[in-house]
Amino acid sequence: MHSVLVIEDDAAIRNVLRVLLQAERYRVVEAETAARAVIEARTHRPDLLLVDLGLSDGDGLKVISNVRTWSAVPIVVLSARTMEPQKIAALDAGADDYVTKPFSAPELLARVRAALRRTARSSDQPPVVQLGAISIDLARRETHAASGDVHLTPLEYRVLECLARQAGMIVTSNHLIREVWGPNRLGDTRMLRVCLKNLRQKLEPNPSHPQFIVTEAGLGYRLRVTDN
Repeated sequence: MHSVLVIEDDAAIRNVLRVLLQAERYRVVEAETAARAVIEARTHRPDLLLVDLGLSDGDGLKVISNVRTWSAVPIVVLSARTMEPQKIAALDAGADDYVTKPFSAPELLARVRAALRRTARSSDQPPVVQLGAISIDLARRETHAASGDVHLTPLEYRVLECLARQAGMIVTSNHLIREVWGPNRLGDTRMLRVCLKNLRQKLEPNPSHPQFIVTEAGLGYRLRVTDN
């Protein structure tokens, strides 16, 4: 049974989340303040954090940053803040995904499942990624389609690997640039856009309407893999 730490200062929303998660057989731990959230995270070592940003004793961003100093646990933000800079700040602080209030219960549960799957897949060995009929072995740098092998450049493999390690989650542009090109190129999104355009041309059935390498407007990108 996976455990979820719900960090939310609104008792009514905590109740809704508790019922929703327990119905899906998650064990729920609750915290209503930022200070309590850090204590509960260290004490219970949950499998996932659901974090509201507007807490009564401080910003949820501080909770995310604190937890990220000692844990890679998946963090999904659940917040009424809808402005792009606020979302980007949360993702850059270390959140894996961002869901806005009011939220759809099926969507929230899908994001939780995706975050937990990412943790289950994560290891030192790069994964094998399935995008429809195309199989990508990131460790061997091999890509196979029904029509034959697909040639990807080393740079394209690095971008794909970065996305694949957080499959289903939003990965910010700056995170991709930092991991692939280095911190001295932060803010230079042109090369990233070119690389992603080339990847879509090679991997998407319809590159103009991508279904696997999806743009999250103003935030970054999300890799939607196909279950094997």
